[in-house]
Amino acid sequence: MFDFGILFPSLLNGLTTGAVYALIALGLTLIYGVLHIINFAHGASLMVALYAVYLLKTHWGIDPYLALPLVVPGMFALGYALQRGIVNRASHGKDENILLVTLGLSIVLENLALMLFKSDTRTIETAYTLTTVPIGPAFIALPKLVAFAGALVTSAVLLWIVTRTDLGRAIRAVAKEKHGAKLMGIDVDHVYAMCFGIGLACLGAAACFLLPAYYVNPQVGSGFVLVAFTIVVLGGMGSFAGALVGGLLIGVVESLGGLFLGESLGQIGIFAIFIAVLLFRPQGLFGARA
Repeated sequence: MFDFGILFPSLLNGLTTGAVYALIALGLTLIYGVLHIINFAHGASLMVALYAVYLLKTHWGIDPYLALPLVVPGMFALGYALQRGIVNRASHGKDENILLVTLGLSIVLENLALMLFKSDTRTIETAYTLTTVPIGPAFIALPKLVAFAGALVTSAVLLWIVTRTDLGRAIRAVAKEKHGAKLMGIDVDHVYAMCFGIGLACLGAAACFLLPAYYVNPQVGSGFVLVAFTIVVLGGMGSFAGALVGGLLIGVVESLGGLFLGESLGQIGIFAIFIAVLLFRPQGLFGARA
């Protein structure tokens, strides 16, 4: 058995990682909750955001955290433009077409990244990359603590937008009944694009919090999006609270799994939970039964 001095750091590491997972999953669950489709380009969009942060640092010397006011609006604009200009037009109102279009976007974005950046893995160096902070018997990397706090703040802002603003009320109306919302004068296509934009803006924030302690390559989004899908299913499709709790839980499971089973087998617990949820509670922890 492991003593507290080993378990506690692993638990903290899981929570800090899980908060970023939750932020990535929040964008995915927002898009699903309103558009009722799975965005297969979510991982590739995260990759684009990570490259944006990388380029801002290497070419202009902009710190990843200071890049937030640039990357988040940029990713929002990209998401809005993609939904209005490509996804909405190419799908012709059919959900199955949207799935194919987002899958196609994922392939195009990843191959563009391969053409521009090759397959090399790239990292950045900052003055605080290797800085650690003592918390009880544990030493946690400063970038992970900043990522944890930033992910929680960003999640709170997103929840406030959805629950307290006119846009949020329009989003919830369209998610509940889009035809009724249209009769009430809500521009459904605009709401769809706003949701897509907000979902990608969450990825922009996640990229800024991730890159000081992580890396980027054209395939980096694939691993994150698999975990994000698991979180969305675990928490309940379309549930924001479920995505947040599920992200933290998955982060802890991954960290403890790596501790007990080894780093290469750490994610087994994630997919065991995924299968168990599908078998015994398919609506998720916070999802409503159909």
